Amino acid sequence: MDNADYLDVAVRLANAALTDVSALQEALHEEPWWATRVTSEDLIALRPVAEGLRTAFAAAVADDTPGVRVAVNALLEAYPLRPRLSAGHDAEPNWHIHVADPDEPPATEVAAAAAWGVAHGVVRYGLSRWGQCADANCENYFLDTSTNRAKRYCSPRCANRVHVAAHRSRQRSTGSRASLTDLEQNALR
Repeated sequence: MDNADYLDVAVRLANAALTDVSALQEALHEEPWWATRVTSEDLIALRPVAEGLRTAFAAAVADDTPGVRVAVNALLEAYPLRPRLSAGHDAEPNWHIHVADPDEPPATEVAAAAAWGVAHGVVRYGLSRWGQCADANCENYFLDTSTNRAKRYCSPRCANRVHVAAHRSRQRSTGSRASLTDLEQNALR
């Protein structure tokens, strides 16, 4: 994994409901090394990490430099990196670095990776590209890496849901006006 992947882990963890182990597995689906090994203990351990990430993201969205610094440094202090070189798990070496001892519970490495990822995200992108979904029914955070910096929704799914609802509302409104116009015309006859 690289720093961009760790940032993605941080965003997915912050946006996850973390109601049960399967919700955590879903949040970590792109990292099967972690997802297949998580337990209820990992779930409990990662809930405060997710809350800390949400605090950092909320501060970033608010363009609160001191708030971001405090929140991210708290995460880095609570969940420090303990890098370990690995040759992989197969006969042929696949060199990579774990951010924590791979023999530790998955939560140890996920927490360190998420803290490191958000720190690198702030360094690379600053605060102007962080956002919270514009869908009133969604509280997810996102990082806008688009060229025009126009992202308003956390996912195409939320954007589509909002746009379809607005379209249907306009259609109902237009339909009501058309009906009133027909009634008014009949009344004038």
